[in-house]
Amino acid sequence: MIQPWKSVGSKELGNYRIFNVLGKRRISPRTGKEHEFYILDTMDWVNVVALTRDRELVLVEQYRHGTEEVELELPGGIMDPEDGSPLITGARELQEETGYTGGPAVLLSSAPANPAIMNNTFHCVYVPDCALSHDLELDHAEDISTRLVPIEQLSELIRNGQLRHPLMITAALHFFRHTGEDPRLLLG
Repeated sequence: MIQPWKSVGSKELGNYRIFNVLGKRRISPRTGKEHEFYILDTMDWVNVVALTRDRELVLVEQYRHGTEEVELELPGGIMDPEDGSPLITGARELQEETGYTGGPAVLLSSAPANPAIMNNTFHCVYVPDCALSHDLELDHAEDISTRLVPIEQLSELIRNGQLRHPLMITAALHFFRHTGEDPRLLLG
């Protein structure tokens, strides 16, 4: 049976505003040997599945520096410490990035974002009955466009690679599980 590894030390190797790199020394319970692992220490993340009264998904398009492409995604962002819950973060990010509000918000799931190298949690929030109610409130480094897509087109967006971020697809899966919507809308 797999056992946890014993921690014997930890040090911060770098601070990069949105994450810290930690070096963690641990001992293998199988071999007894010490190894160093590198962990990204970062804040929790929230993505929002927002659906309008006309059954349109509220999506965002923005340039992503990792892929160096404009990506189609769900609204979302880093959970600020003062938010207190993923529901507050989800509602705030939805309003800031798209101008849409709705509710009440529902927590669909919480899971490790990438447990191999990251220590944060990815939260999926569902906000029903959304409508445009505010102007955008973008951060200084954001350039975002809102795009409404009928829910029936979700599987096509995934199949053709327009919506390709794995965490967005995970959020969509949890949305279908929660709402009882026909999962063929996702899988096609």
